Amino acid sequence: MAQRNKTRPNPRKRLALRGVSSPQAGASGADETGKTQSSPVPGRATRRFYRLSRREALAGLALGLLAGVCYLPAMLWGGFVWDDFIWFQSRAVLEWSGLGTIWSWPSRIEQEGHYWPLTYTTFWLEHKIWGLAPAGYHVVNVVLHLFNCLLVWRLLLRLAVPGAWVAAAVFAVHPLHVESVAWIVERKDVLSGLFYLAAVLVWLRFLEQPRPWRYGLALLLFAAGLLSKSIVVTLPAALLILQWWKEGRITLRDLQRVAPFFLTALLITAVDLYSYGSRHGSLDYSLLERTLIAARALWFYAGKLVWPIYLAVIYPRWDISLGDPWAWLYLAGAAALTATLWFMRRRVGRGPLAGALFFAVTLSPVLGFVYHGYMEYSLVADRFQYLACIGVMAVLVGAAVHGAGRLPGRLKLGAAGLMVVFLALLGTMTWRQAGIYRDGVTFFSHVVSLNPEARSAHYNLGTASMNAGRLEEALAAARTAVEKSPDRADAHAVLGTALIRTERFVEAEEVLRRALEIHPNHRNIRRTMAEMLRNQARYEEALEAYRAVLEIDPDYALAHAFMGDILVHLHRNAEAVGPLSKALTIVTAARSLSPDLPTPESLHVLLGKALRELGRLRAAEAHFRRALQLNPRNMDALEQVAAWHFRRKHYRNALDLYRTQLEIDPDKATTHANIGAALYYLDQTEEAIRSLERALELDPTLETARENLAAMRKAAE
Repeated sequence: MAQRNKTRPNPRKRLALRGVSSPQAGASGADETGKTQSSPVPGRATRRFYRLSRREALAGLALGLLAGVCYLPAMLWGGFVWDDFIWFQSRAVLEWSGLGTIWSWPSRIEQEGHYWPLTYTTFWLEHKIWGLAPAGYHVVNVVLHLFNCLLVWRLLLRLAVPGAWVAAAVFAVHPLHVESVAWIVERKDVLSGLFYLAAVLVWLRFLEQPRPWRYGLALLLFAAGLLSKSIVVTLPAALLILQWWKEGRITLRDLQRVAPFFLTALLITAVDLYSYGSRHGSLDYSLLERTLIAARALWFYAGKLVWPIYLAVIYPRWDISLGDPWAWLYLAGAAALTATLWFMRRRVGRGPLAGALFFAVTLSPVLGFVYHGYMEYSLVADRFQYLACIGVMAVLVGAAVHGAGRLPGRLKLGAAGLMVVFLALLGTMTWRQAGIYRDGVTFFSHVVSLNPEARSAHYNLGTASMNAGRLEEALAAARTAVEKSPDRADAHAVLGTALIRTERFVEAEEVLRRALEIHPNHRNIRRTMAEMLRNQARYEEALEAYRAVLEIDPDYALAHAFMGDILVHLHRNAEAVGPLSKALTIVTAARSLSPDLPTPESLHVLLGKALRELGRLRAAEAHFRRALQLNPRNMDALEQVAAWHFRRKHYRNALDLYRTQLEIDPDKATTHANIGAALYYLDQTEEAIRSLERALELDPTLETARENLAAMRKAAE
């Protein structure tokens, strides 16, 4: 061995060793001495890396086909699920002026505590292109994932890891990535991953040929990644791990080079934590308990990476106890593995330890040391290891490909066949997993099938089933949610809502009163109680219930709106103007469009009706016209504005509005009658007669239409 160390291969042979496979280069990028080889001198061979041959282009196309085919269920049938409402109900995304809100410091996007403006900017841009059609957003997520697969391939090629394409293919089709790719709101994973991987490639190029612009570009890409999702904050540490893997040491110059990356990470992450911390809670674990969580999480993630079955989205939340011996075994196992890889680095190379360190460091933001809101549901999630898994994949696939390369010819073909079968198996699992993102019912049904104790999943399944009109399924899910969480007011509220939808009002009232015993100041439960009373025409009780809601939340627009609606119905129009005006003011100033907000056009219509009855005709007309501007197909507004045109003898304008009503409801008799009247005054008597005849066919009780028809026929004789 000593003699081998004295023999130095010539530069041409050293370059060949990096591109092919010695045992150490295969698993770790090191030569047979255990020392990492230095980078080749920049020149034609290095520049060649950045160009694609025909064979490489076909390999890249194959990666694209793998990723595209596996995620077809998401692109073709995928919809919006769970947290997607955060962006598709946000005014910041839906309105042209929303970019200022998205980039404000901290972000003012409702329900989003983090400062990730670049991700929401992509949603904003796509909304301007294809609106709220989910297919477009799913396709963009898959395309971003494809780019990441290509970057992983090029990165591993650049690092001379054997089987770089195979590792990238595993990355492309691994079912662990379905959450990040098929779930639209997780755009932040694939987008931040794109900037992260691009930054590493540019950094490696900078190390070969130091140019200030390359350094600046790498830093800019890193900042873009942080503004997409702050989990990429670990990139500077990953660069140091990469440097240690290549050279076996980290010098002061290396630290100086990476220092601006650490500073950028500190500044942007501080903004993110400030934004998040101002809205959310804290972690109720001691430092030792967090350490035990982290150790168990690392083994959990590694296990799912190697054996990706039962991917539940929401995993059972662990009970962490300092007296649990298994918790300490996880910690001891992690420490033992790290020590083993350290002491064996001269025999197997530094690659396995570097891969393990990259895995742990990249996961560190979500291992439990720092609080994040998802910990209320589970301490782990598949999407958290979207980037971290690259380290383990590179080591395992590199070692497997290196070992296969030493087999005889026929066995080597057999190994290639196994690789194809392995990729096909992973791809099939990914196809099936991508299918759960079709809609909320499919999504949460999958969750509860694998994790029946996921209380929030039963709750959300009940809500999703109600929205889909599957009321009996909603009832079953809501009853399960109450059984799982008998002291949770929200669960009772969902059950109460489902009972109201099925018109079981007596039972619903009992359930809602139980919910109010648990949480007397729960705004939404009191609102549901008020809606139930309104649906039963118990208007005075409903008004009192809505007043109780407003005592809890004086700016709750929906309560003001329903109060106004009830008062208009009761012909108490003077009382209705106040709550309706208040609701309109709140809605106009809101930053999101959620189910808890009435639509502005409906408020304008109600205000118009109240003001009309009060004799304030100009103000009423202004509200009806504004409703029509907001929604040109609002029937109430169309009828009222058309009537105003008719009374002012603007028959052509009235006719246009009546015909728009007919497009919405072709069988509405009164609309045909109004069209007949307008046509008569426009001297189109024959058409007017046909319209009135059609009106009477649809509703023979329209006496005014019958009288007008008779008069027109007589005049036409």
